[in-house]
This record gives sequence, structure tokens and C-alpha cells, in this order.
Amino acid sequence: MNLSPRRHRLAAAASLALMACAVNAQSSDPAAPFSPTPVIERPAQSRPIVRPRPAAAKEAAEPAPLQSALTADLFYEILMGEMTARSGDPGSGYALVLDAARRLRDGKLFQRAVEIALQSRSGDAALAAARAWQETLPNSRDARRIELQILIALNRISETVEPLRAEVAATSQIERPLLMAVIARNYSRASDKKLAASVVEQALVDELKSPTTGGLAWATVGRLRLNAGDASGALEAARKGQEIDPASEAPAALALEMIDPGQPLAEPIVTRFLNSNPKASAELRVAYARVLVESRRYSDASAQLQTLATSRPELAEPWLLLGSLQMQARQDAAAEASIKRFIELSGNPKSGAGNKDADDATDRKRGISQAYFALSQLAERRKDYAAAERWLSRIDGADELVAAQTRRATLLARQGKLPQAREIIRGLPERTADDKKQKFLAEVQLLRDAKQYQAAYDMLAQASAASPDDGDLVYDQAMVAEKLNRLDDMERLLRRLIELKPENQNAYNALGYSLADRKIRLEEARTLIQKAVQLAPEDPFIADSLGWVEFRLGNTAEAIRILEAAYKTRPDPEIGAHFGEVLWTSGQKDRAVTIWKEALLSDAENETLQETLKRLRVKP
Repeated sequence: MNLSPRRHRLAAAASLALMACAVNAQSSDPAAPFSPTPVIERPAQSRPIVRPRPAAAKEAAEPAPLQSALTADLFYEILMGEMTARSGDPGSGYALVLDAARRLRDGKLFQRAVEIALQSRSGDAALAAARAWQETLPNSRDARRIELQILIALNRISETVEPLRAEVAATSQIERPLLMAVIARNYSRASDKKLAASVVEQALVDELKSPTTGGLAWATVGRLRLNAGDASGALEAARKGQEIDPASEAPAALALEMIDPGQPLAEPIVTRFLNSNPKASAELRVAYARVLVESRRYSDASAQLQTLATSRPELAEPWLLLGSLQMQARQDAAAEASIKRFIELSGNPKSGAGNKDADDATDRKRGISQAYFALSQLAERRKDYAAAERWLSRIDGADELVAAQTRRATLLARQGKLPQAREIIRGLPERTADDKKQKFLAEVQLLRDAKQYQAAYDMLAQASAASPDDGDLVYDQAMVAEKLNRLDDMERLLRRLIELKPENQNAYNALGYSLADRKIRLEEARTLIQKAVQLAPEDPFIADSLGWVEFRLGNTAEAIRILEAAYKTRPDPEIGAHFGEVLWTSGQKDRAVTIWKEALLSDAENETLQETLKRLRVKP
């Protein structure tokens, strides 16, 4: 049959359309086994459609259609299907394209039929096209992947067991980690999350038993259980995964997400893996160190980072984290060496901890700015203000310039140049209301550091009158009132803060400590501090307050126990001052002197420490 000139033009248009479809198909992410999930619209909904994209890499290639099979009639049928679909009749267009796909055994035409069905918000039709694709081309992984996406989007989760099992079986071992990540991500979108976890467990039944894949498979099931709110089930999955494959990192990564005082069995899974696998990924060890820092377990976090710095000294990020912890512990020389090492390594793009953003120039620049801030602070501690300023002058990031200016103001104030310092703060930009508040609080802090407490109190009182429900202003005003010995005002303000924010542990702690320190209403003081402990059980400063009130109540042994644990967690000079005094009073004078000497090395100017030594007439 000869085509007319008009037919020739239409055929050319159809050919261009099909070529465009082919190009779009080839642009899909070759790494994602069946991602992203298409959004299937139900009749009552009106969200935009997201078309599925088949993976470019195929392990089981589809048989290529014979060129001679594309007759003029079929070509015209395809063209009419496209034109009909685009002219507002997707149902008819879908039928034409699907019929051509069956007759030509062409995967791209099946894909196009699926797309047309999705455009018409017909999930059932899209599923029918995907299944027809599989029936026609049984070895097509693209067909199976798209069928899985559609079933998940339609919440027909129970029907995905067999296709998911087949997809896992067809995936090479090297691609399994990526596949498991995609499974967890896609099934987490199901509305019935418990069913999703159960279905995935059924589909992975063989992998769960294998010493090679069991760790990864159980971690995938556990992640879906966690997504369904079954934390204990997720923890059990992590335990089973580690038991069957101790070398797999996946169960430990899952357990890391669940570390919490309410889940005491999660952390041992992480530590067991790290202790047994010295070559564990840097990302996992750094993430664990961050969790430890959040729990204020600084010495444990330092130990993890020291291990990483020893085994992988070429990585940059651990050195900055380690330096920050060494700064907190007042190990200034070690901190400076670690932070400078970070700066040196940050010039090498290959020195990241392995995460996807390690090579990102913006992230490296931000990290270097943080390092310069830290080095400036270390120089300030040793009263080398010129060096502190030199480090600050290296910071050029727009987001960090405000913080750098604030530090400059602090340096000037420390050198007795308070008016100039206040001018720097007042000259900072105010792009938002929060910027204005932060400028205000920074100026108040300058006054507090300079011991100009009355001026600070007056500023805070004026601001608090304008914003009486601002808890930050109320708390700061209370703390300045304590410095002015206006203790009635302090108590009034702290009780006001408790009314405003009943979950603010700092308010309970400050009020309880103030009562204990003045040796008044000690039972009430203990009740207040115990409330603070309930709200922040891992805070060593609140533990310090509790130990102090126990000491005031005459419970010396309990006070020593609490203060020793707090000082071990955070060797802060104020905690050291209290711990030393309790030891001194109990007759352990040599040990007390040792603690005080450590505290003096950390901060010889700490007011609480100096007052304690002066009152007890001790010169360590």
C-alpha cells in the first residue's frame, strides 16, 4: 500500500514523536531499579501525574521488533493513537498504542501506553498495559518494575509479592544494596505501612536466610517496620540481620537510628559492628559520634573519632569534629592540631568522609569557616587577641560574616573596648525579626561579659516589657538579676518562665540551683532539679545541680556519685569546683586538689571555681 503525500507527512510527525519518546526513556536513571514511583490519580483527585521511567540498564534484554513488522497501517495506528491521546481522548489513544505495542512486541510502545493511561488518571489501565507488556515480553525487567511502581501507587501492596521476588532474583549481588534502598523508599509510601513491611518480608524470604544477603534484607524489613511505628520489631530485625551476617553494615546503620534511652538494646548492635569491623565505613562511625555528642557523651564520641583519625587519617571531617570535642574538654593544644589538620585536608576533594556531599565546594568552605572560628576562640583563650583576629579575617562566606563580626565585638570587649564592640553589633544587618533579636541578645551578652549587669538588666527589662511572652528574654533577665543579687526578681522571673514554658528544663534547674546554693528550701530545690533531670536526663550541668543539692541536704555519698558521673561526662570547671568541694568536705582532700588542678587548667578564671578556692582557702 502506497502512502499519500499527507500520509508521508503524518508518518514523519509520528516518527519524530516516537523518537522523542525513545530519548525520554533513555534519559532515566540507570542506577535506580524501579524508581521513582508513579503517582496514580484516583477520579476524585487532581494532583499532577508523575510518569514512570524505566531503567536504562537491562539484564534481560527485550527482543528487538523486526523493522519489517512496522507496516504502514501499524505506523498510522501509532500516529492516530498519539494524536487522539493528545487531542483529549486518551482512552482511544491508549487502546490504539497498546494494540500496536502488542502486535509489534515493542517495549517503548508499551511504556507509552502506560504513560497515556497515567495521563488520564487511570491506574487500572496503566496496570493492564504493564501486565500486557510482561505477557508479551516475559523477560522485560522494565515491565516488571513499572508494574511494581503502579501496584504500590495504587496501594495494592499484597499483589507485589511475586513481582518483587522476581525483581530481587534478577538483580545482581553488586546491585542489591541499591535495590534494597529503593524497596525501602518505595514501600514506605504505602498507606498500610504494616502490610508493606509484611509483604516485603514475604518477598525477601530467601534473602533473609542467606548469610550473604541476610544482613541487608533484614535491615530493609526493619526499616519498613520502623516506618510502620514498630520500633521493637525493627530492632529485632537489626539483631537478626547482624546475627546472620556480622560483616553487614546495614543492621548497625538501622540500629543507629534507634539509639535512645528507651531502646537500650540498639546501641550494642552498633558498637558490636564497629568493634568487630575496623574497616567500617567512615560515615557510620562519624554518625555514631554525632549521636554520642547529642547525648553529651563527649569522651565516648572522642574515642570513636580518635579511632577514625588513626585508621583513616586522610579524611577531613573527623578531624574537625574531634577538634571541637577537644576544645570542649579544654585540650587546647590537641584541638588546635586537629583543626589545622582538617583545614589542610579540606583542600583535597578526596578527603571527605565518603558522603555524597563530600566534594561539594560550599560544604568544604562552610567547614573551613567553622575551623577558623574555632582557632580564633582558641587564640582568644590564651589572650592572643591579634591571632584571634587574624583567624577571623580569613572568613569570607556571606552567611558567616555576621558571626565573624559578633566574635570581633567580643574580642574588643575583652580588651576593654566595649563602646567599639557595641557599635559593631549595632551595625550588623537586620534582614528579619530574628536578626534583630540576635543582635539585641549579642549586645546584652557583651554587657554581661563586661560585668555591666545593671545596663544589661535594664535592656532586658525594656525588651521583656515589649514582649512579655518571650521566654529567652525572661530567662536572660533572671540570670542577670541573680548577678545583681536581686534574688526575689530572679525567682519571680523564673516562675514566670515555667508558666510560659512548662517543659523548659533550664528554668527548673536555675531556680532549684539558686535555692540550693543559698541553702534555703532544699526539699523544694531538689524537687525542681529532679523535674529538670526528667526533662533532660543526659545534661551534666543539671546533674551537677542535683549533686549539689544532695550535698546541701547532707547526702554526701550520693552527691559524690552524681558529681563524679557528671564530671566524667563533662569536665567543666564549675562541675569540677562542686565535685572538689564535696570531696574536700568528705575528707578526700588529695583527690579534691587533683580535680581543682584539672579545672584550673581548663579555665583558671571561672568564677565558681575561684570563689570555691577562696572560701576554702585552698591553693592547688
